[in-house]
Amino acid sequence: MNVCILSGAVMGIDAYRLEVEVDVSNGHPTFDLVGLADGAVRESRVRVRSALKNAGFPYPLHTRRITVNLAPADIRKEGAAFDLPIALGLLAAFGIIPAHVFQDILFVGELALNGDLRPVRGALPIAVMARQEGLRAIVVPRENAPEAAAVEGLEVFGCSSLGELVDFLMGEIELESWEAAPLQGHESQRWHVDLQDVKGQEHVKRALEIAAAGLHNLLMIGPPGCGKTMLARRLSTLLPPLSFEESLETTKIYSVCGLLQEQGLMAQRPFRSPHHTISEAGLVGGGTVPRPGEISLAHRGVLFLDELPEFRRNVLDVLRQPIEERAVTIARVASTLRYPCDFLLVAAMNPCPCGHAGGNCRCGQVDVNRYQGRISGPLMDRIDLHVEVPAVPFQDLREERLGESSSAVRERVIQARTLQSARFANSPLQVNSQMQSKELRNHCRLNNDAMRLLERATQQFGMSARAFDRILKVARTIADLDAQTDIQSQHIAEAIQYRTLDRRLSA
Repeated sequence: MNVCILSGAVMGIDAYRLEVEVDVSNGHPTFDLVGLADGAVRESRVRVRSALKNAGFPYPLHTRRITVNLAPADIRKEGAAFDLPIALGLLAAFGIIPAHVFQDILFVGELALNGDLRPVRGALPIAVMARQEGLRAIVVPRENAPEAAAVEGLEVFGCSSLGELVDFLMGEIELESWEAAPLQGHESQRWHVDLQDVKGQEHVKRALEIAAAGLHNLLMIGPPGCGKTMLARRLSTLLPPLSFEESLETTKIYSVCGLLQEQGLMAQRPFRSPHHTISEAGLVGGGTVPRPGEISLAHRGVLFLDELPEFRRNVLDVLRQPIEERAVTIARVASTLRYPCDFLLVAAMNPCPCGHAGGNCRCGQVDVNRYQGRISGPLMDRIDLHVEVPAVPFQDLREERLGESSSAVRERVIQARTLQSARFANSPLQVNSQMQSKELRNHCRLNNDAMRLLERATQQFGMSARAFDRILKVARTIADLDAQTDIQSQHIAEAIQYRTLDRRLSA
């Protein structure tokens, strides 16, 4: 008897429809699994056999010829998500479950040897695909039900075991369909950090506000203990709330990586801080079967690179293209995958190898130049804001009055983003940092005073053409924060102040 069960598999952050065909016939007792299955999929033969037996279905698997095909057969399959549809197909082929109960339902799940269902990766993109295919329902392990339920127009059933699912399909028990949890607003979230916790550093807080408003990459330069990491961790609290589309896209990435941990749609923007020993594949993604890297996990959020010069130069240089394109393409022999990575880059570094430049520093100028030279010029040009973070004076540390809260700053950021949304309403752009030459000509026109100021700075500091554009973009954001239609001289002057390394290297 031949039975077909609908399932799904993930490729990149999207899913495709997969049909599990099970055929049981007389002949030499074998269990063949075909369809470009990897090791984990081939091992499902052992898991399914034990799960059926221990779940109370002792059917003659050892006396029949069993063939399982995973279609389409020309795409490599990986993972253990096909255990459940294979087991159901066998039960239907043996006549235990009528085949019509599987109509318009998609099944994914890993089986334990005792018949329990274990969570799988990619339940959310598979649920999105099931809705697009016009299916009525999807059955997933109970731990995956919250994320799958985020897809509207699709019934989601979460099961704990194979036996429970069979009883449900036979109509002996009822399973409640999971409902999507509402996406919480930004204000209702309980942040564990707040900008008002930071003592002093008012000019750095201003730079964080500008970075959040225009999505400008930021580099902080200062000695150990001055608060660089503390400030970076609070940048996420200044960003506008995730829209539903942004939340869905970000959650799909975490679902593919298996990092959701029984939650629905992500409500907070991610903050990722990889260690400087990370590899290229770990940062941008890769592997034999390509997986998203840290830059994709930071999508729609913040990527913080602490001790920037300690990262290997080849690792940092692979960031250059993803920063520009906001996506990374990973090509392998079997497939080419594209992962989104629209993140806000925040980096921190010491001013010299010992970190105490200007104080008890014994580093020579050659050592300082070599240390700063670990970061390539092309990467530095892609960082809009360079900010010096000095040690906090004692009078600021003993100050009991709290500074401005994250919520107050975030309101100004949202207002500036609203102006940018109206400005780019008829284009694919969203924020000022994404402007290209055409948009710079249309939206960053300068009066004579501002143009002369920018000309002097460009000549004096020897700025590249890319640095010139970065100053215009930052000045446009500063003007938006001031609710100004035109860029004024003071906006250009403040933007120039955020090119610390350009000014330092020209001295």
